[in-house]
Amino acid sequence: MSGPRCPQCAQPCVSPRLLPCLHSLCEPCLRRLGPPEGPPGAARPVLCPVCDAELSLPAGGVGQLPPDCLAGSRGRAAAGCDLCADGAAAGRCLTCGLRLCRFCCRAHRRQKKTASHAVTELENTKDCSQAGKPLLCPSHPTEELQLFCEQCDQPVCRDCVLGRHRQHPCDFAANVIHRHGDALRELLQSSQQRLDTLEDVLSQVEEMGGAVRSRAEAVAAEICLFARGYVKAIEEHRDRLLKQLEDLKVQKENLLHLQKAQLQQLLLDMRTGVEFTEHLLMSGSDVEILVSKGVVSSRLTQLNSVAYSTHPSVDDRIHFSPHERAGQCCGYEVFGAILNKVVDPARCTLHGEDLHSAHQNQLSGFTLLCRDTAGERLGRGGEAVRVTITHKDKRDCAVKPTVCDNGDGTYCISYSPEEPGLYAVCVCVKGQHVQGSPFTLMVKPKFREHQGVFHCCTFCSSGGQKAARCACGGTMPGGYQGCGHGHKGHPGCHHWSCCGQVKESSECLCGPPSDTSQRSLLRTVAL
Repeated sequence: MSGPRCPQCAQPCVSPRLLPCLHSLCEPCLRRLGPPEGPPGAARPVLCPVCDAELSLPAGGVGQLPPDCLAGSRGRAAAGCDLCADGAAAGRCLTCGLRLCRFCCRAHRRQKKTASHAVTELENTKDCSQAGKPLLCPSHPTEELQLFCEQCDQPVCRDCVLGRHRQHPCDFAANVIHRHGDALRELLQSSQQRLDTLEDVLSQVEEMGGAVRSRAEAVAAEICLFARGYVKAIEEHRDRLLKQLEDLKVQKENLLHLQKAQLQQLLLDMRTGVEFTEHLLMSGSDVEILVSKGVVSSRLTQLNSVAYSTHPSVDDRIHFSPHERAGQCCGYEVFGAILNKVVDPARCTLHGEDLHSAHQNQLSGFTLLCRDTAGERLGRGGEAVRVTITHKDKRDCAVKPTVCDNGDGTYCISYSPEEPGLYAVCVCVKGQHVQGSPFTLMVKPKFREHQGVFHCCTFCSSGGQKAARCACGGTMPGGYQGCGHGHKGHPGCHHWSCCGQVKESSECLCGPPSDTSQRSLLRTVAL
């Protein structure tokens, strides 16, 4: 029965070594793999010839890679007899470590030299794996690996325990295999669940690819139906629309194909890791599991940490607008377009009376008009609009604006500033400033409400003295104006306030003021 072959050279494996991606290559091929040896003690990057994964060989060279103990058992049912090489191994001599077929087992017991040897029968594939020759220590080739160093996390022999592992906690492999095997099984279980999720996501991606194609075909049918009403100009316009649709479909399919390829590669890697781990736990001996545990755990952990999107990278939303103006075609104005206009923030404009000035605690606002790269107005909404209004002198003072999408390419931005002063306003579409942004906004303080009595008789009767005071305690601005009647001390003159506010509905009890006097008072109040 022929042994396993190296996937690189297709020859029988000679000292197969296990790569971090869980693929096995013979040692001569590994030495020829990748760039020449670098400086001593440096890791050497290589590419796995099976899965193209980028790997780093240990600093100590190929010899530091763990041996692939199960390379001979993968792909075949049972090992052969070590004596006759004809029959399948049915037993193992515990004394000399040979695999024996049933005929050789009986002969082994009858021969005088081996009659005292203990021969045991093999019951399953794991026993077949254990029926192989014992794993020998690379540092002490005559000693079998029977113990496990917890500190170094590797199998060792008795001489290793007495040597450089003297102070390390060590135990027999049979005593620690349950704990390490259970940890590996838990990691395998999580990998199997991730494997199922990957298969579901890949199925969704494939279904979305069909949905994109179906939707594209449906839109193509709409376009063809719309084009029947025109003659040559409409037929050419139809061909142009179909070309645009094909490009859009190809773009979406390319994105889905890229995502599909990435998911398939990750799924293949996950399957390889899961199948290898399952085979290791099912068919490997205790020592064999411990030998491969480190690289298997590292690979499964690496695969489980790979991030991937659980949804298709594109959707099937492809829309055709039959009423959209499409310009001239062969001298005819045509309609119908695939909505693929892209907003250009540099061409978007701002409009409104409250664009640069506003009043404290008063609702103000302005309008954003979105345009495409050609400067034409977009007839649809849905853009990502972000507005910030920040006080220039008080960094912790900001106004929270409200953005209303009108659905026609315009957006109403409203705000109500609480503090007066100079503000910096930034308006961005898709993360980029629009035309004129950022700009400054001046917020003026609100009018002060009069808290006293509208009473200026003291002002009139004092002859227009500035020191005259209203009932609220304030002084009247400007000079003597009075109520325009030329009298002094008249009671009940309620035209003007010392605060600078006009009570237009009030009149002096002596009658309305003269036009000249009222205009003078207006100028005084303005001052």
